[in-house]
Amino acid sequence: MIPEWLRRVASVSPADPHGLNPILNRRAPRDARVRQASVLVLFGGSPATDPIARGGLPTDADVLLTQRAATLRQHSGQVAFPGGAADPEDYGAIHTALREAQEETGLDPSGIRPLAVLPELFIPPSGFEVTPVVAYWETPSPVGVVDPREATRVVRVSLHDLLDPDNRFQVRHRLGYQGPAFQVDGMLVWGFTAGVLAGLFAVSGWEIEWDHDDVRDLDVVLTEVETGVVES
Repeated sequence: MIPEWLRRVASVSPADPHGLNPILNRRAPRDARVRQASVLVLFGGSPATDPIARGGLPTDADVLLTQRAATLRQHSGQVAFPGGAADPEDYGAIHTALREAQEETGLDPSGIRPLAVLPELFIPPSGFEVTPVVAYWETPSPVGVVDPREATRVVRVSLHDLLDPDNRFQVRHRLGYQGPAFQVDGMLVWGFTAGVLAGLFAVSGWEIEWDHDDVRDLDVVLTEVETGVVES
């Protein structure tokens, strides 16, 4: 059974009502050579709706994120959903997402209920066509870093913290990219992961109005997060 507070993210496609989220529109060029991958957008928390919270969001609602190792060749150090490339033996996007998440975080897939398979999104730097799989953690299991060469952190991040307007803004990359970002738990969430989260939050019923005009330089924010020193 789908918790009522998750029903909209399980049934409504991610949206970009303010035109601030280029990630949701990324499709592979017709002649591009792509590799298939899947990520697990795993929401946890009480199945019961909180009657006094926006969208019924429970106090303990969270999402599972990882931080990629700084030594990786692609997307090093970035915060991501667990997941990865499809294997020939996989039988679909859900299988890929669960298998990769288990390998990466040690979670038990038997406690997870897949809710929705979102449209594929293209990641130009790596050439992956990534399918986000939205799921609910019915029976949470212990998680942690399985291979330090792949990830430095595995963490369940509070949805209330992500939705806090003080933790939301846009980042601008020196090469021209601009899109949503979140600063939580000593991490900067941006790029693909932030784009998927922002798209789901826009349809969730949980969202709180935040300052869309707060645009920060990506390199500056990354340095602030890494050093703990905020530029004045």
